[in-house]
Amino acid sequence: MEIVWNWLKANQGRIALLVIVLVCAIVAAKLVSRGLRRLLDHSNIPNASIFINLTLVAIWTIAAAMVLQPVFGINPTTIVTALGIGGVAISLGLKDTISNIVSGFGLMLGHVIHPGDQVVVSGVTGTVEDITWRQTMVRERNGNQLIIPNSVLNTSALERITPAGEACVSVAFTVKPGSDLNTVTKRVLEQVGRATTGLTTHKNQAHVNFTGFSATGIEGEVMLFAKPGINPDQIRDKAVRVLAKEDFIA
Repeated sequence: MEIVWNWLKANQGRIALLVIVLVCAIVAAKLVSRGLRRLLDHSNIPNASIFINLTLVAIWTIAAAMVLQPVFGINPTTIVTALGIGGVAISLGLKDTISNIVSGFGLMLGHVIHPGDQVVVSGVTGTVEDITWRQTMVRERNGNQLIIPNSVLNTSALERITPAGEACVSVAFTVKPGSDLNTVTKRVLEQVGRATTGLTTHKNQAHVNFTGFSATGIEGEVMLFAKPGINPDQIRDKAVRVLAKEDFIA
């Protein structure tokens, strides 16, 4: 105990400095994180954790640099020199991480996507939840979370869906040859409209398009628009079930 006490007395200045810097870094990290999040919420800058995370890294890097020499006796210049010597190896080992960070900034600052956007990536439809310093998180319609590296997202085909496009439900069908298309259109709208009552919006009216011919008949589709919060698959299921009962369907 005497040895410990003597060591504490001999190093009390260093310990005090370490504690002060540590407390200041924690407080600064919380205040800056909270303030930056509010600033992003009230500005045109996309709100994503990539900006906050990199700011926190900068705060802790500055705090570490302040205590290296006086507390631990390590010259920061030595570390910088060592990092410079090993910079090539580090850059090669972290090339994917660096690529993800750069791509993340490109996606955000270029206003390509924002949290809350409805997107289609590689055939998967979902909502962008967040863009971190390494990856973008997309919540699929079925509740699964898709994690995409920013570098992959930056080089992949990306489709942003408008609210009307997200709500649109297309149900394809084939009409028997010789059917009167005007009668078919009226019948389809009546039956599908009745089956999906309460699920579709009246802002965008349902309509029928005939797209071509096939070996079995005339190809068509009925376009419906789901209300907010309604699963499009629920509407599609009801439409398919009611159309399957019609005698003009091939």
